[in-house]
Amino acid sequence: MSAKGAGDGPARDAGADHEAGQLEARAAQVDEQKLVRKLDLYLIPLIMMLYLFSFLDRVNIGNARLYKLEEDLHLSSTQFQVAVSIFFVPYLVFEVPSNLVLKLFTPRRWIAALAFSWGLVATLSGLVDSYGGLIACRLILGVVEAGLFPGLNVYLTFFYTKHELARRVGYLFVSAAIAGAVGGLLAFGIGHLDGARGMSGWRWILIVEGLPSVVLGAVTYFYLPNDAATAHFLNQEERALMEVRHRREYGNTASSREFSVRDMNAAFKDWKVWAFCVAQFGVDTMLYGYSTFLPTIIKSLGRWTPAQVQLLTIPCYFLGASAYMAIATVSDRTQKRGLFCVVFGVVSVVGYAILLSDVPSGVHYFACFLVAAGLYIVVGLPLAWLPNNSPRYGKRTTATGMQLTIGNASGIMSSFIYPTLDAPRYIRGHAVTLSMVAMGTLIYGVLWAWYRRENQRRASGPLSEKHQNLSDDELRELGDESPHYTYTI
Repeated sequence: MSAKGAGDGPARDAGADHEAGQLEARAAQVDEQKLVRKLDLYLIPLIMMLYLFSFLDRVNIGNARLYKLEEDLHLSSTQFQVAVSIFFVPYLVFEVPSNLVLKLFTPRRWIAALAFSWGLVATLSGLVDSYGGLIACRLILGVVEAGLFPGLNVYLTFFYTKHELARRVGYLFVSAAIAGAVGGLLAFGIGHLDGARGMSGWRWILIVEGLPSVVLGAVTYFYLPNDAATAHFLNQEERALMEVRHRREYGNTASSREFSVRDMNAAFKDWKVWAFCVAQFGVDTMLYGYSTFLPTIIKSLGRWTPAQVQLLTIPCYFLGASAYMAIATVSDRTQKRGLFCVVFGVVSVVGYAILLSDVPSGVHYFACFLVAAGLYIVVGLPLAWLPNNSPRYGKRTTATGMQLTIGNASGIMSSFIYPTLDAPRYIRGHAVTLSMVAMGTLIYGVLWAWYRRENQRRASGPLSEKHQNLSDDELRELGDESPHYTYTI
């Protein structure tokens, strides 16, 4: 037995080398750039549509407010703010658990079920006739939407490398920006149905914007692949290249792609994960305050009709989306995240400083563009930065869930810092948001500096005693804790 066991090692190594050689040979037949374009063609449109309508169904209550929502349901300003913020209570509770069961239920089934459910709830929200009914719908909506964004964020790592991820996560934020712009356009058009069949415009907004998600749920079930191995649009050679792409990244081993409790606990023990979480809370204050209350902010700047307010939001979102895609592309090519987070965090801080200043309305509107220019960059790039530095699936999915859970907790606060009584200046809301974004920007600066220093230390320093007796394969299994792992800065 021992003689046989002694001979098994070299035999297994030879077999593994032969298998790797065959894999490389099949992968060599495929152009990698064409493969990435094919992934984009088949995956990104559906993913963008899912998040677009998810975000739209979440924040369209801000547009509905302009079409008699408060009057019909007899809501006070505080009750409206509670209706906005109550969504985030179940949303926060279910984000991490949803990520942990993503592979168990498979992405195709899980994401399809979420989309169908939130679409149904969002549609039925347009039929409520009381404050209690609105609260109930917002609570259920928070439960079923909780798993989408963290799930998609992790799902993208199944297909894309760290050199491609920021741009693909960027498509989610472009979807959010489009949702803001489309929400304004749709509200402008749907608002003309005010009074049709005896229903106010806000009801039609919620119903019409909720129905597409139901259809998307069905499409997702039949179309979305679970991973590269089950992707119907990839041939054997392309699947081989996908496997090679995974193996190419340090720390991406076979075991690292499976969930483990040890990796999950590693996320909770890593100070860097908690730093990302706190910073995300700070910058997400801007995301939710801006998305939900931009129409209200613009309305306070002059004498606008609801339709004009909706139209004036569109250029802001367009700038935000364009800025993010441009910077995300540069960030992927240069593999720099922290630099752009800091620079554009400062741009948004300047925007809020101008909103706090006693200047003409036109200057305040210009400040909305400054805020938008940095908004999606400082919110979105860290959602690629943290997964980039978490090669093991269990740690990555847990850390991403934590980052989004704590970040989205700011949505509860954001809905209360822009009360109607503070119109037209909203000093409190702008001041709180400015300070929170400044805090997040400072933390990203600290993380950027730490990653740079750690990379330099690992590149120049000798192996520590606990690592000296480990093989290369054992070191790879350590993921980002390996002394050979290079962090994305």
